[in-house]
Amino acid sequence: MSFKGKTVLITGATRGIGKAIGLRLAKEGANIVIAAKSVEENPKLGGTIFTAAAEMEAAGGKAKAVQCDIRFEEQIQNVVDKTVAAFGGIDILINNASAISLTNTEQTEAKRFDLMHDINVRGTFLMTKAVIPYLKKSTNAHILTLSPPINMNPKWFAQHVAYTLTKYNMSMMTIGWAKEFEKDKIAANSLWPKTTIDTAAVRNLLGGEALANMSRTTDILADAAYYILSKPSTECTGNTFIDEDVLAKEGITDLSKYAVVPGAKLYTDLFV
Repeated sequence: MSFKGKTVLITGATRGIGKAIGLRLAKEGANIVIAAKSVEENPKLGGTIFTAAAEMEAAGGKAKAVQCDIRFEEQIQNVVDKTVAAFGGIDILINNASAISLTNTEQTEAKRFDLMHDINVRGTFLMTKAVIPYLKKSTNAHILTLSPPINMNPKWFAQHVAYTLTKYNMSMMTIGWAKEFEKDKIAANSLWPKTTIDTAAVRNLLGGEALANMSRTTDILADAAYYILSKPSTECTGNTFIDEDVLAKEGITDLSKYAVVPGAKLYTDLFV
């Protein structure tokens, strides 16, 4: 499938995984819509929706930056309306925006619980709902959600049950959408990394530079997303993919180029 002229809406694409996927598809000539909150640069995080859009265009695509907090339905609709006005439709939705708090039950404040559910679950659901009418008109429509395979091992619930609930909800929505929209030829898949990925969350919240140095770059997920989205929507749907497995099916088994520190011992991600 050619991505030239295809329109890709990505939530949380200012930086990290969302931006990397956008850049990968922009190189193929796609139109990229950055739907995220940052309009002023945070020194700890870096970048805004506008700098991300400029990078997409420099990479070879067309881009549109629209400020959006997916907790608010009117902002979601605004993004969709502006996307369609600019590019005429929507072919691909990347549900990337997510909130994380790896806290146990006693340490999880109500506002943190609500934030994760409002963004990860409700926001993902409402954004997907809003784009469905346009995906139905696409010749190769895809929904790709950044969420893990559902692993019922109690260890993934015991330490951070609130967060785990939200990420598994995202994957359950993928499974449901794949069947619900099968007749409309809309694919729904999830994607998750085998090892930790060097993102702002890792550096600022989870493990700092030490964990970042045991991680892979966002490029591995961008490449995996490219291969998933390249597939016919009628043939590739209902999967909760791991990045390494996607690349292996494409004959790519030497993943050394994705390591932040060449040859470093890598840290396995959550839920894997």
